[in-house]
Amino acid sequence: MRRKEENTKKRADDKPGCLAGKKPLPKRLLSIGAYCKKKVKKQELYMKILQVNKFYPPVIGGVEKVVYDLVEGMCSLAEMEVLVANTEWKYVQEIEHKAKIHRVPSIGTYFSMPVAPTFPLWLKKIKTDIIHFHFPFPLGELSYLLVDKIANIPAKTVVTWHSDIVRQKRFLKLYHPFLKRFLEKVDTIIATSPNMVEASPYLKEHKDKCRVIPLGIDVKEWEKTDKLFENVKKVREEVAIKPIILFVGRLVYYKGVEYLIEAMTEINASLFLVGEGPLKPLLQKRAEELGITEKINFLGGASKEQLVTYLHACDIFVLPSVERSEAFGIVQLEAMACGKPIVSTNLATGVPFVNQDGKTGIVVPPKDIKSLTQALTFLIENESVRKQYGERGKERVYEHFTREKMVQSVYTLYQELLEGGTT
Repeated sequence: MRRKEENTKKRADDKPGCLAGKKPLPKRLLSIGAYCKKKVKKQELYMKILQVNKFYPPVIGGVEKVVYDLVEGMCSLAEMEVLVANTEWKYVQEIEHKAKIHRVPSIGTYFSMPVAPTFPLWLKKIKTDIIHFHFPFPLGELSYLLVDKIANIPAKTVVTWHSDIVRQKRFLKLYHPFLKRFLEKVDTIIATSPNMVEASPYLKEHKDKCRVIPLGIDVKEWEKTDKLFENVKKVREEVAIKPIILFVGRLVYYKGVEYLIEAMTEINASLFLVGEGPLKPLLQKRAEELGITEKINFLGGASKEQLVTYLHACDIFVLPSVERSEAFGIVQLEAMACGKPIVSTNLATGVPFVNQDGKTGIVVPPKDIKSLTQALTFLIENESVRKQYGERGKERVYEHFTREKMVQSVYTLYQELLEGGTT
């Protein structure tokens, strides 16, 4: 890290990681509001940051989008680099938003994890002030432990804990000692919600290192335009049964869509299912068995424009997830930014942290068809409550969950670490 100074003499002993003559920032608070409220002056501070993750856009994924937003949001404030695996056995270097993207050769994926043998070598090669890991990514964490043991990496370390490893229980038993060592070594752990700090068996042991920085979205992307108004009008005109209930997500085990389909037998509304996944044929078959195919619309994947249209066209957004693999539910933020009430489940994750029961929507127990039915029916029958929840949800997103707040909070954390602050 280097300080850009005008009218002052640079100290001879300035080195990466030193900020001579600058007061430490105040200690952060473990809360949503812990972000720097003064605009960062570009000329005051210059640092080099390395983001480490499995993949990077155009590979689609929630974590990939978070990494992209951090890189794009900080490219004018710091020198950004990204280290990820490529989708083929080929090294590719790109420049995007002034950031250097290193895509390391891989021979494919195993249990959703890239197999990139040279990853540790690249981690050792890139010199930086801060390394920011994005968990879960065992290859990245193991690479760090290996390289640090050999070469003693001087960079400060941050890890964003996006989710516990939930399903791969056998692998977790083997990986546990390495993960424990990794968490002992990192300087700061970013949790996306206070719920995650309390619920994760790993984070509980490191509460003193944890800082809550919620994920954020670019709210401008979800604003209603004149063209969008026409698209929304068209969608609603083509639906025979109203109101419209919308689900967006992959059709996989932890999303709980099977419980939603069962609930639809007692609900007088249309259900839009946006997304693809391995459970789609089974879900379609179940809808046929229940005789409710006229209510359920399997819309498949959607473009960004289509997704924004569906979110504005719907009356209620539902996220019936049943496992802790649903660590945050960022799609809730997108629906709330469009002014929609949410029905979600009470998981020990960030899902009920985002959607506040009785304020921005209704939170029900997971796998509880009766409660899910009652919540959706209540909102269908009470338009004024839907409107109230939707307005509160939109206010909550703009106040706490914007991309700008997320980026600023992370950048402030970087400053504190390099100035010798404690977490």
